[in-house]
Parts: sequence; structure tokens; C-alpha cells
Amino acid sequence: MHAHTQWIHTSDQQRLYVKSWGKPDNPALVLVHGYPDNQEVWEAVIAQLIQDFYIVTYDVRGAGQSSIPKHIRDYRLARLSEDLLTVVDAVLPNRPFHLAAHDWGSIQSWESVTDARFRQRILSYSSISGPCLDHAAFWMRAQLQQGKAKFLKQLGKSWYIAVFQLPLLAPTVWQYMSAERWGKMVQQLEQSPGLALNPNIQQDGQYGVNLYRANFIPRLLKPRQRVAICPVQAVVLTEDRFVSPELIDEVLNWAADFQRVEIAANHWAILSQPERIAQHLRDFAFSKSGS
Repeated sequence: MHAHTQWIHTSDQQRLYVKSWGKPDNPALVLVHGYPDNQEVWEAVIAQLIQDFYIVTYDVRGAGQSSIPKHIRDYRLARLSEDLLTVVDAVLPNRPFHLAAHDWGSIQSWESVTDARFRQRILSYSSISGPCLDHAAFWMRAQLQQGKAKFLKQLGKSWYIAVFQLPLLAPTVWQYMSAERWGKMVQQLEQSPGLALNPNIQQDGQYGVNLYRANFIPRLLKPRQRVAICPVQAVVLTEDRFVSPELIDEVLNWAADFQRVEIAANHWAILSQPERIAQHLRDFAFSKSGS
């Protein structure tokens, strides 16, 4: 399985490492990775989809081989959405595309999926374990008004977000994390041996915490009304240790064309169950493109 690689420069002088896979005349599919991963996390899924799509992946700023911004403000959602636009304008000029994302990649992709500039570009969006932060804030407020059980359940799963706000602790912890140690943790979580390792985990973990620092508090304190501009599929991982499936319920209020599918899997199903993830991505994209 071979990828074409290139560097793409952003308007704020960052470099993004981009790969494209498959035949360019196939329908386009952009995959955005989460934290603390880089684009290599998608390779098992790509192997299942390469015959059907022209696939584009990239290391988000601060991850993988892409450059590392100096300031926390450079990780804000608006800037991340500009990165996506820069990538697709370079690799898929004037072409519409399907979009799928996992974890933080899904969180940041919601910024584009609710942006009118992408109305003629994004054909469909599949979100895996990453809610829109604005939607999540509205959901949390509703849960506090109706009863605290679901709110406290999600709060218990999101303890790491508070840790990531600490200036020194989170980056320091990642300095002691090896690819083997992290891989063992993910394999135990997924109950699946032999999953691919991330040799760049120290850097991906250390700098990626700025995604949380730049966005969580502003969005949760001042949520915006963000309406999806394309069909949305939520791939819900029912055993997810970090994201409550109930968070997805809020999407019904913000997406006119919405469907929900479930997989009995933990957070890194893109590694442990790539065939099932790929099937849901393929089916939804084809159903929204007339293929």
C-alpha cells in the first residue's frame, strides 16, 4: 500500500505533512486523526477503503511530522479548520469530498462541518468518538437542569481534560511514555493484541495537549449554535472509556440529516476493528453520493 506524500504550508507559516492514497478519480475521502495519534493510526482502515476512495490524510499541527506551533492560541478550532481547508484546496482543488474523523480529529472537524464555507465541499461527515464542543456544552447544561446522573458520568470519563490544563504535569508525563508502553495500554483497553505502535507518541502526546488548552474552556463557557451543513453519521463506540454515547444525542438538534450506528468497541476501534469502521464509513459515504 503506497502513499503519495507532500508538504503543505499554512497561512500562519506551519507545515503540514500530507499523504494521499489510491486512485485520484475515485470519490475523495479525507480522514482526520485524533489525540495522541498521528495520521498513521488510520492505515488499517485505509487498507479496507483504498479500492473505493481516493483517501487524503494529514498530521494535524503539533502531531506526527507536521510542524509544532509556538503558542497555544495557534491550536484554536478556527485555525484547525483553516488547516483542513488548506489541505483540501491543495490536494482536492474544487472537488467535493467525504470527511471522517476520530477523537480530537472529530472535535476539530465539527468546526468545518458547521461552517458555511464548506457547504459545497463536504458531502458527508462520519464522526467517531468526538462531539462538537459547542453541542457538548449545550448537552451538559441540559443534563444539569434535568438531573446530574449523565453529566456526572461524562465528567468521570473526562478527568484527563482537567489534567491537560496543568502547565507542567501533562507534558512531563509524556516524556516518560514509550511507544511500547503506550501500545500496551491501548491493547489492554481494546482487548486486542498486536495493534500498531506509535513511535512518535512522546511528541504527539506532549504537544497535542494544547488542543485541549486552546479550546475546551472557551467553548464550554460560551457555546455557539453550530448547525451541520452536510449529512452526519455518528459511529458510537458503546464501550468507549472517554466519551459517553449519550453525548451524541445532542447532534439531533443540530443536524437535519443524521444517523447513528453502534459498534461494541472501545475508544480505538479504528485500530482494533478497522473492518467494521471502514464498512460504516463506506456505506454512509456511498449512500450520500449516489454511488
